[in-house]
Amino acid sequence: MCGAANSNHLILGKRLNTAQGKKPRSKTGITTTIMKCNICSLIFANPQPIPFDIQDHYGVPPENYWKEEYFLLNDHYFANEIKTLQHLAPIKKGAKALDIGAGLGKCMIALNNVGFDTYGLEPSEPFYQNAINKMKINPEKLKLGMIEEIDYPENEFDFITFGAVLEHLYSPGESIVKALKWLKPNGIIQIEIPSSHWLIHKIINFFYKLICTDYVGNISPMHSPFHLYEFGLKSFELHGKQNKYEVIFHEYHVCNTYMPKFVDFFVKPYMKMTNTGMQLCVWLRKIE
Repeated sequence: MCGAANSNHLILGKRLNTAQGKKPRSKTGITTTIMKCNICSLIFANPQPIPFDIQDHYGVPPENYWKEEYFLLNDHYFANEIKTLQHLAPIKKGAKALDIGAGLGKCMIALNNVGFDTYGLEPSEPFYQNAINKMKINPEKLKLGMIEEIDYPENEFDFITFGAVLEHLYSPGESIVKALKWLKPNGIIQIEIPSSHWLIHKIINFFYKLICTDYVGNISPMHSPFHLYEFGLKSFELHGKQNKYEVIFHEYHVCNTYMPKFVDFFVKPYMKMTNTGMQLCVWLRKIE
């Protein structure tokens, strides 16, 4: 993301391809090394897991990935993001939007409802089929495939969203650059990703050090669908300087801590106050 040399990459520890629990040394499985860039705080697996077939990575049935209520259409879905977008760049009817990693198509529906002419791409065949068959997404507006193998005309879209997608892509920086080609000058890209400053991972890593292990809680690189990265805000600020975009807004979402409720009572307010929540949301503007 920032172009830093390998000498700036710090080894954090190792990660199992299964839940590690309180005693990761008692578990069996495959481990990979987890590293962090000292310049931009990008966290990544090295080596990264590469599946035999891309559907081994993305082809998780939606029923296994989401709870049942996720399949219900909700008027509030993507509403906060649309409100932010309206503030940053007022939506004009007929403007074009692209949802990269469209999933079931719910974001496409939300964008259509506020006046966008919305398109999408989705690498998972089960999600793609469900979007068309269950959510009634127009198949002419949704492409099946990875961002690396799909193309659109240059300067085609006013708004592009990567919702919980970039952490799954092998080359996030190159994916942003490709999306920028499809984006009109002054167009907006919204990206939501796991934050490399999440407090819960710091607590877990501290605990692992106390029990004298070299494991870390960061990312689950070999869980399907794989998470390959966690991002810092500087990842985008420095990448943007090299690729003609700027970060115009960002925020952190606390989200679920996966900790006992009595712990949540203390850590959730602290995470909100210190910007150490799970998710980082960045808004980028293409510079002419």
